[in-house]
Amino acid sequence: MIRKALLLIAMGTLALSCNNSGQPDTASEKSVDEIKSEGPISNADIIRSPVTADEPVDTNNVAKMAFEEPSFDFGEVKEGEAVEHTFAFTNTGKAPLIINNARSTCGCTVPDWPREPIAPGHSGVISVRFDTHHKQNKQSKPITITANTYPATTRVFLSGFVHPADDSEAGTE
Repeated sequence: MIRKALLLIAMGTLALSCNNSGQPDTASEKSVDEIKSEGPISNADIIRSPVTADEPVDTNNVAKMAFEEPSFDFGEVKEGEAVEHTFAFTNTGKAPLIINNARSTCGCTVPDWPREPIAPGHSGVISVRFDTHHKQNKQSKPITITANTYPATTRVFLSGFVHPADDSEAGTE
């Protein structure tokens, strides 16, 4: 009876250590150090779909963003004013452009981007709103766009100077 139980346990262990091909599962045979030495998986490799990390990057047949102006200087404004700007771009690549995300370094700068694919040769806009409340002096706000382009991120910049609000004007808003 004990022999039969040991035989069943041994068969179960063998079945669990094999994948569908009947070969030993090499992933379970790797040590933690071996897995760590393989290096991290880059998010950019995932975002650039259908390009994978195992294949060379095809930089000719991907979507490409060409901005009319990659930076905008809003000049001088008083603290508390909102600055809005629209960054126009064209997909100059050979694949539909899919923007996954657009973000800035803080919550005072909020971008809005197209959620639908932009066909090659077509244009789109990224609208940005910068709230100058509690912001003073020289400001430079990068907007990072993540898309199925190479490289996977593109940056545009909103910059200018914010003058402190006068105490006498602060109560009139």
